[in-house]
Amino acid sequence: MRKTSLNMVYEMAKKDPRVVFIGSDLGIGTLKNFKEEMPDRFFMEGVSEANIIGVAAGMALDGRVPYINTIATFITRRCFEQVVLDLCLHNVPVRLIGSGGGVVYAPLGPTHLATDDIAILRALPNMTIIAPADADEMKRMMPLTLDIPGPVYIRLGKGGDPLVTTSLMEKCGLTAKTGKALHFRTGNDILIITTGIMLKPVMDAAKALEASGIQASVLHMPTIKPLDSKTILELATRIPAILTVEEHTIIGGLGSAVAEIISEAGNLPKIKFKRLGLPDRFPEVYGSQASILAHYGLDTKNIVLTAKGLVQK
Repeated sequence: MRKTSLNMVYEMAKKDPRVVFIGSDLGIGTLKNFKEEMPDRFFMEGVSEANIIGVAAGMALDGRVPYINTIATFITRRCFEQVVLDLCLHNVPVRLIGSGGGVVYAPLGPTHLATDDIAILRALPNMTIIAPADADEMKRMMPLTLDIPGPVYIRLGKGGDPLVTTSLMEKCGLTAKTGKALHFRTGNDILIITTGIMLKPVMDAAKALEASGIQASVLHMPTIKPLDSKTILELATRIPAILTVEEHTIIGGLGSAVAEIISEAGNLPKIKFKRLGLPDRFPEVYGSQASILAHYGLDTKNIVLTAKGLVQK
């Protein structure tokens, strides 16, 4: 997914002279072709992430569209004040590509786990947040970020994640669009809303639920902010249970955003609702991304159990 996103920056730069790439402490061969062909628009800095936010803001105010790539925790936590004041306050078109969203960097412990990045940036006015499910969706979404007027956060997965969206898009006759939910499966018993790489285990869970006689709708949100509240509310009027699933803390992420929409609608029937995500505490275990997700119940088996419990209440 990261390789695809950076390759797309390169392809967009070849067509649009506004595109600039800024890397922070990346491997020496990263985007070598970009550096060789467009050296005046390729920059690589050391470990001064907060500084490059200000540099990128200046470029954006001068008509450029900078794409910055570094580890997700650094580009959100470490640069928070600069993102607020330099990017969001001035509503400038800087794109933040955060590598390792969620628990990708599981072997490195809590300092490198971006379990709160969506919550941090969702609170900021003018910020758009995108979390593709796989490399194919990343390829479709990246060109759409070029002309968004304000700042954008692009959340990257591990890379090598299962490719699921292209076949689903073709089957459902859908096209990519920022701010639009993708309704990949229809069912009247429960609505499962997810984002990012959790789409694959959610689709697997929906299939398993069907074998148990439970029909699940699946709504994928490649854009978390702005959230497609219209589609959520349309489905909520006729589906009695909603489960949100995300590789993020349950505080302030996708589940919280959906809960806000549901609670403020005012005209919905009674809905059974639950958020499934990482608990509100620092991760206390090490391992792989898959083992961490399983440890906290973010796997197909527990999604099925949680959905069944919600439907049967």
